[in-house]
Amino acid sequence: MRYKMLTMYLCAIISLLPFQAYAHGVKGKVDAGGVVVSAEYDDGEPMSYARVKISAPAAKLSFQSGRTDRNGRFCFFPDMPGEWKVVVDDEMGHRLEVPVTVDKAMELKADEQAGGYLSKYEGALMGICIIFGIFGSLLGWRGFRKAKGENSRK
Repeated sequence: MRYKMLTMYLCAIISLLPFQAYAHGVKGKVDAGGVVVSAEYDDGEPMSYARVKISAPAAKLSFQSGRTDRNGRFCFFPDMPGEWKVVVDDEMGHRLEVPVTVDKAMELKADEQAGGYLSKYEGALMGICIIFGIFGSLLGWRGFRKAKGENSRK
């Protein structure tokens, strides 16, 4: 009985002492050298929480996947030189494909920018020109066939 009381008092005292328990050792650190890809719509709004898929050079499986942050940015750390492929898809019809070239020193080769080559108005003008071009070709072909048919009757 005396040992039971002594054990209970000892356990109570030990439980009140502050100490650090090491169940699973974990560490964290911040490294430099990552590649940040920023994605935004043509009006400047960031592609928030869009799906990202990164493919390593000459690899069949994807290297990393995830989502952009609320500012449309995604960071990854390449582990080999070559041309990496980053695909950002907002799952609403907008898709950005960015090639990222990494040299042997594991640094980004140049400040690369992809997508958005045409502004919204240039794209609309180009679409109208394509439509007029297709219909003009069809009408021209129809006129050619009609003129050819009239010449053969004479």
